[in-house]
Amino acid sequence: MARPADVQKVLIANRGEIAVRIIRTLKRMGIASVAVYSDADRFSKPVLMADEAVRLGPAPASESYLNVDAVVAACKQTGAEAVHPGYGFLSENIAFAERLKAEGIAFIGPTPDNIAAFGLKHTARELARDSGVPLLPGTGLIETGEDALSAALEIGYPVMLKSTAGGGGIGMQLCHDAESLKASFDSVQRTAKASFGDARVYLERFVSKARHVEVQIFGDGEGRVIALGERDCSLQRRNQKVIEETPAPGLSDVVRERLHAAAVALGKSANYTSAGTVEFIYDPAREEFYFLEVNTRLQVEHPVTEAVFGVDLVEWMIRQAAGEDVLTGKEVLTPRGAAIEARVYAEMPHAGFRPSAGLLTDVVFPEGVRVDGWVETGTDVTPFYDPMLAKVIVSAETRELAIRALEEALSQSAISGIETNLEYLKAITSSDLFKSGDVATTALKDFDFTPDVIEVVAPGAQSSLQELPGRLGLWHVGVPRAGRWMNALSATPTASSAMPMRRRRWN
Repeated sequence: MARPADVQKVLIANRGEIAVRIIRTLKRMGIASVAVYSDADRFSKPVLMADEAVRLGPAPASESYLNVDAVVAACKQTGAEAVHPGYGFLSENIAFAERLKAEGIAFIGPTPDNIAAFGLKHTARELARDSGVPLLPGTGLIETGEDALSAALEIGYPVMLKSTAGGGGIGMQLCHDAESLKASFDSVQRTAKASFGDARVYLERFVSKARHVEVQIFGDGEGRVIALGERDCSLQRRNQKVIEETPAPGLSDVVRERLHAAAVALGKSANYTSAGTVEFIYDPAREEFYFLEVNTRLQVEHPVTEAVFGVDLVEWMIRQAAGEDVLTGKEVLTPRGAAIEARVYAEMPHAGFRPSAGLLTDVVFPEGVRVDGWVETGTDVTPFYDPMLAKVIVSAETRELAIRALEEALSQSAISGIETNLEYLKAITSSDLFKSGDVATTALKDFDFTPDVIEVVAPGAQSSLQELPGRLGLWHVGVPRAGRWMNALSATPTASSAMPMRRRRWN
């Protein structure tokens, strides 16, 4: 494979699974890779995989991965001609993209103008309106709680109070009536200010049974923009996506075509460059969609698009940044089959999905299945960053076959040492809710899932955990850590006095 002449070394300004995923493409392209790391990630997989690695600073992201001066210094130290920001952290930071441009370092992604145009949701809504993209009834920026109450009366409850900056479900609050809107206004502003440095908010009508459908776009910065299908990301927990798939089930050909056309029109209006995602709220009752936002970066769920279109979006981004024409001959690509992605998180489903941390004593993923992850046996998962450990991606000729493939892949996956959401994912993929395709962004709120767990409250010198006789025998023997939850079928205060227990605390 020919390597771009102007890019011989790329620094990945990120960590975890996306850093591993980018490094894999760089190695395949024959391009040298530079990893950056905080003290907490010194021995993580991407750091060990990369050709070079540079320390940014202490564990807190503000002192390491978000330190623009440290990232630029790492580029100069290693001679990296380009930076891929992945997602999160600096990926949609206009000042960072402009700083790299000033330093003569290529930013692998959209232009600073693209990021600025779509970075604030209220300006993105204006661009969408001017491009003829359908919008939910809503407002511009709102200054006071009194203004919000007046606007909500015109829109009609329920409404979503949203921060104009940021993403990831932060700075959003559903308000069912005037009382809840009044109670939420100040707190959403504070959250937005603390998270994004921008306290400005606006209102949007809330669709009670809505689906989250998004279109992957790619542009050359000269007016050419293509759509690479759509993804359904409706299965979310607290506005965080859990399972994504393409194509979106249950859409008519007419709706699908209109979705793609709207996304392309919006991209063209901004002379969009590189990879991006136009997100929509879809109302299945009306078969109508409404603009939500644009993510000016590589999306976490991009692998499902790659699976059905047979492309490598990271490679496209790199070649685009190097000045190559990647769209000629690809204006019309035909998807094949269906693909699904499940996100594996370090979290405790039994405890409000609180993040978990600790040493992974055993990590197993199936062979022959794409797994984008950064963990392996011996990895120390710290509490400093996003809890995502891996993404399990499957594809097949039909959605039904893809679901079976995902069920099989998850059944062969195991992570020991800390709690994860693996059992939760297995329950979702085998449920009638998922298989029917009749999903909504609120569906998981009422999804019935009760894990078989016990908690060690106060371990003693002879404490042990043990499965019942005839059921795989010994599960664990030792002195467990206080407060750790573990999957088990029985618990024994001592090795000789077995007492079957399910989801009980013991001393």
